[in-house]
Amino acid sequence: MTDEIVSLAPATGAELWRAPVGDVDELVERARRAWGTWAAQSLANRIELCRRFVNELRKEQDSFAELIAQECGKPLWEARSEVEAVLARVEISVRSYAERTAQRRLDNAMQGSTALRHKPHGVMAVIGPATFAAHLPAGHIIPALIAGNAVIFKPSEKAPATGEFLVRCMHRAGIPANALQLLVGGPAIGQELVAHDGVDGILFTGSALNGIAINRKLATNPAKIVALELGGNNPIVVWDTPKIQDAATLVVQSAFATSGQRCTSARRLIVRSSLYDAVVGEVKALADRIVVGAPFDDPQPFMGPVIDNGAAEGLTESFVYLLSHGGRPIKHMVRLDRERPFLTPSIIDTTAMAERPDVELFGPLLQVIRVDDFDEAIAEANATRFGLVAALIGGAPQDYNRFWANVRAGVVNWNQTTNAATAGAPFGGIGLSGNHRPGAFYTADACAYPVASTELEQPRASIGIGLKEV
Repeated sequence: MTDEIVSLAPATGAELWRAPVGDVDELVERARRAWGTWAAQSLANRIELCRRFVNELRKEQDSFAELIAQECGKPLWEARSEVEAVLARVEISVRSYAERTAQRRLDNAMQGSTALRHKPHGVMAVIGPATFAAHLPAGHIIPALIAGNAVIFKPSEKAPATGEFLVRCMHRAGIPANALQLLVGGPAIGQELVAHDGVDGILFTGSALNGIAINRKLATNPAKIVALELGGNNPIVVWDTPKIQDAATLVVQSAFATSGQRCTSARRLIVRSSLYDAVVGEVKALADRIVVGAPFDDPQPFMGPVIDNGAAEGLTESFVYLLSHGGRPIKHMVRLDRERPFLTPSIIDTTAMAERPDVELFGPLLQVIRVDDFDEAIAEANATRFGLVAALIGGAPQDYNRFWANVRAGVVNWNQTTNAATAGAPFGGIGLSGNHRPGAFYTADACAYPVASTELEQPRASIGIGLKEV
């Protein structure tokens, strides 16, 4: 384990940031001392400090967007949209806490009253991803703080500067330094944080492989809440529609936005045989026009690099694997720079493959599968251990109703991209895509636990049966 974490810009290889690896025991001890004081503050005060964070971030949102673009390789336009999403998270989280953890009381004159209130868990660990390195962690940190938890945030070792910037703005807003701490480190530090006895809950966003490891590690510890937001082998089905160009545009946006590095990215295009030539031809034509470039290029690219050279090498190897096992290339994946992780969008027909790997290929690689009827399309969509997002493009309302009822996914869209998800609704998947603790608007559920109370102002009791006469 190295003593420092160094962040390099994917597009240039330039060093952006470095810091020593954190001490898990020390941060947990501080958090445990801080969380009782933080939880004892009024809800109104915690919300006010989170709202002040919005004001602090707005002062530096251009600088933050530029940092995200550099560190995560995103085009600047996309990094700016991510900052806006972070800013919107506070009010969404306030509404979510009020709705999901509202206090309730049922009065009964003779039996007293029943009250429902919620308590924070204590110290929550938030472990973030390399893509959406600001938006997704903020979606856990803010609800956890509002609920009264202390938070230890371990950003991805590939995007620590983004995490540090986020935490610094929250501290400037008045959120106590020990109530929200940044933990710098790689996978080993993350494992140590997850297993620490002083941590009461884990809010994790990342790969299914790492999520499974967390689940196994904590399987014998039911006292620790675990919420997993994992990836997906997401299907997008194109059925009967005259709007071929619109359908193709939705497919390209689903598969290649953020260089295919979204958990919601479409991995499999399932298309009706009669529409195959028209749809796939239009998808390829549009993909051929995609500009791949560095974050600050002018004009702005649609796609930046993938997160690092290791990811680029893995994706090119996956493309070759699919080719060598029966895949038919429609658009080859090309490494544009031997030194940097720039990849072109790629498309491969895997219909004839005897066994299609059920893995999340996290990048701009779209597999196409031809089917003859709608039952076959649904069966192909469900031919995965994952279950995050599924989308239907085209079809009649009755087709969508059938699709919605039978497809296995936590998010099901119609005539929208697979990426169409709002923080104002629950977000999460089934199977290897999560553990039935959806995030976004439902994150509040994992940040506080309900306490039911039956209450009387004065003790009053009697025993009417089973006593001897006096």
